[in-house]
Amino acid sequence: MMKHYICKTCGIQYNGSPKEPEKCVICTEERQYVHPSGQSWITLEEMVQNHNYQNEIIMDEKGLYSIHTRPSFGIGQTAYLVQNGGFNILWDCLTYLDEETIQAIEELGGIDAIALSHPHYYTTQVEWAEAFNALIYIHEDDQEWVTRPSDRIVFWSGETLELDKGIILHRLGGHYKGGAVLEWKEGNDEKGILLSGDIIQVVQDQDWVSFMYSYPNLIPLPAAKVADISTRVKQMKIDRIYNAFYRVVKEDGIAAVERSATRYIQALNGELFET
Repeated sequence: MMKHYICKTCGIQYNGSPKEPEKCVICTEERQYVHPSGQSWITLEEMVQNHNYQNEIIMDEKGLYSIHTRPSFGIGQTAYLVQNGGFNILWDCLTYLDEETIQAIEELGGIDAIALSHPHYYTTQVEWAEAFNALIYIHEDDQEWVTRPSDRIVFWSGETLELDKGIILHRLGGHYKGGAVLEWKEGNDEKGILLSGDIIQVVQDQDWVSFMYSYPNLIPLPAAKVADISTRVKQMKIDRIYNAFYRVVKEDGIAAVERSATRYIQALNGELFET
């Protein structure tokens, strides 16, 4: 019997196979990790049948909903549903999906498109796309990391893609070569919102952000890439930033990215402190 196995550590679903994969290609790469207790697998059907999980949907502000799996599963990220004048986009994805979640999202207008920041959040994206009859948008630079192929996946190219009026994907790279963020010009009372995934990471002090090649293994990005990301953000219409872990820069998001990039580069160059 063919099953779509899911890695319990990262939450990524694989193409159908009669037995568990030997390894998770996402977790055995230096931007992630294999759990100390070893590789383990589950299926979405098992997760639903066990009744151990549920998704919580929260309205954060007009037109923006966050979706959280309780208890946390895999990496534990947040997905976001953006309502943009009749066009609904799901930003990043969660592993867990059940009928209650589908019904709740349908009541909010469903999902017209799914866009991903980077491979760590691909999870069960094909299940979501099939449930809502949506296309999935992934930058072509990251197509090698797709573990469950589908005709619903659109590999976009270039530096930007406008999915709907005022909804623009930007390839910034960094954490992954195809790492993307979503600029929503009409969000936050038309002051603009940036959904940044892990490409720009809102840190514990939520007036600041940071940037990494590997978060769990603490591998930094080069100074030149951080400077490039900061320059690209200056060209966007944003004021507020939501990251993948439900942390928010509430205002002056462009300034937060700029001063954070400056501090990061100073630290890399040995100019920020002496030790």
